[in-house]
Amino acid sequence: MANNKRWGQLSIRTRRLITVAALLDGVLKVAALIDLVRRPTREIRGSKATWAIAILVVNSAGVLPVYYFVKGRRSSTS
Repeated sequence: MANNKRWGQLSIRTRRLITVAALLDGVLKVAALIDLVRRPTREIRGSKATWAIAILVVNSAGVLPVYYFVKGRRSSTS
């Protein structure tokens, strides 16, 4: 059974971990979106709109922005 605690009932360590994870996810999403906007369409694998929606909507815990940086961008030398 899940242990449903309110924010105030969580330990300070747990609250800090959640806060750091949320901040990291937010920073990764912002960085991915900035890169997506600045990068020419020919250097993106797939649609810019699809990537933007996925990065914004999918609750990925930072995985989707990292995936975009690794697989979503084409090499600028191609």
